[in-house]
Amino acid sequence: MEDAADGRIFHFHELIADKRMFSKLDEVENRYEQVQMMLQRPDIASDQKQYRTLMKELSGLEKVVSVYRDFRKKNSTLESNKKLLGTETDPEMKELLKEENREIEGLLPDIEKELKILLIPKDPNDDKNIILEIRAGAGGDEASLFAEELFRGYSYYAQKQGWKVEMLSFSEGNVGGAKEIIASITGESVFSKLKFESGVHRVQRVPKTEAAGRVHTSTVTVAVIPEVEEQEVKINMSDVRIETMRASGAGGQSVNRTESAVRVVHIPSGLEVRCQEGKSQGSNRERAFQILYAKLKQIEDDKIRKEASDVRLEQIGTGDRSERIRTYNFPQSRITDHRIGLTLHQIDAVMGGAFENLIDPLIAHFQAEALKQQSAQV
Repeated sequence: MEDAADGRIFHFHELIADKRMFSKLDEVENRYEQVQMMLQRPDIASDQKQYRTLMKELSGLEKVVSVYRDFRKKNSTLESNKKLLGTETDPEMKELLKEENREIEGLLPDIEKELKILLIPKDPNDDKNIILEIRAGAGGDEASLFAEELFRGYSYYAQKQGWKVEMLSFSEGNVGGAKEIIASITGESVFSKLKFESGVHRVQRVPKTEAAGRVHTSTVTVAVIPEVEEQEVKINMSDVRIETMRASGAGGQSVNRTESAVRVVHIPSGLEVRCQEGKSQGSNRERAFQILYAKLKQIEDDKIRKEASDVRLEQIGTGDRSERIRTYNFPQSRITDHRIGLTLHQIDAVMGGAFENLIDPLIAHFQAEALKQQSAQV
């Protein structure tokens, strides 16, 4: 990259070769200013629903506009510095201007890349909370033990992110652990971080009950389902069967004496949801329907995705439970994500909550593939 002082200036149309991107950035900035003006109108301010919708849109546009304006400011500074270098006679001042130009030139390519990433079409579910389901698969008791350990690891990660984890349903394994765990995770952009965790997680280790010290392989399945609002899914209540029963397992004497557990069956789809972790039948019923709405919406979304070309399906995987996505090898302290060929020897750290070591490279990989696809379409 040639120094601006030697005769080259980084103009927008040189550094951003993609004119479509330049046009999109202008559109985003125009919309940002338009929304700001709309929010000042009395009729908008008095309509809380519309006001919240516009505030959410403004928040989504703000990051792009901020980076774009910073990019323009730096480019403008380069142009100004060039003009000054043509008239400046003080050698010390000329050197300061050249140094500033070199610093800005080093920053501009990274800012350009950030702008391209910010313009990648956003998954509409990225800002949503999630329903997390973890189920023991092949491997019997060992799978149940790992299911609970994996949930604990996700809980530690969620705590680091400032998210809230709430248990919705817990089915205990024969020797501890969990046959099934269903929980809600709420916070900022939960789905965007955890959406690539859906699939089969394989664990390889020596069970405590294995006298010969042989390594066994077990699996658990993970489903990450974005939460939905009730109005997003239409349910005919005549298609729903609601049953109440006594909660099983741990929960205290008061829970086991009353029929606080709720099972909701959606007859047309065959979906069945059970909740027993709440203290009352009413709270368990509400949670069960929360899960049911999310699952029904996911079924609808899956149908749409199968009919459309989706870069996530091609480059990351479908997120289907039948797809093996990761292997946790405890004897070698090794974790391998099979989708992107990533191997880490940090199993204790990850299970202790450092899932960002796996999640961040996955997100970066998706962004890189999305950028390739955008370039190919130009």
